[in-house]
Amino acid sequence: MSLQRDRVTWFARHVLPHEPALRAWLNRRRVEGLETDDIVQETYAVLAALEAVEHIASPRAYAFQTARSVIMRHLRRVRIVRIEAVGLSGDIAAPPDEISPERHATSREELRRVAGLIADLPAKCRQAFLLRRLEGLSQRDVAQRMGISESAVEKHIGRALRALAPRRPAPSRR
Repeated sequence: MSLQRDRVTWFARHVLPHEPALRAWLNRRRVEGLETDDIVQETYAVLAALEAVEHIASPRAYAFQTARSVIMRHLRRVRIVRIEAVGLSGDIAAPPDEISPERHATSREELRRVAGLIADLPAKCRQAFLLRRLEGLSQRDVAQRMGISESAVEKHIGRALRALAPRRPAPSRR
């Protein structure tokens, strides 16, 4: 209980005083689909979920960087069609006259193939890859979330990328 009280005190002293500046900064960087209140709340949720805060030298900078990460994660999600959603979706409507049915079918088949390759990755390798590449977490954040070193995250992601890379036929030697 004392640890929780200490965390609340730290948060009240070192983060909350910067909320007006954070809100002003966010209001100058409007992002479609995100409200300032939502970004601030998500930032606070991320900070509250940290296992330790002793490593934070500048709480203000850390809060601003966390808010920036929240925005970037949102922007990546807006651009990325989740593989699970494509796999579960029976029908994805394409804008008329823009994508041919053949190209649409080929793209969906490729997504299914990649989703299958990702599903076949070893558990930690798959988790590191998805956290880093689809959720947009930093290598450090992935390491913290998984409870492993950053070098282990790098190795897992490298293994995933090698498994997902298109196979090229070996050059023939004559």
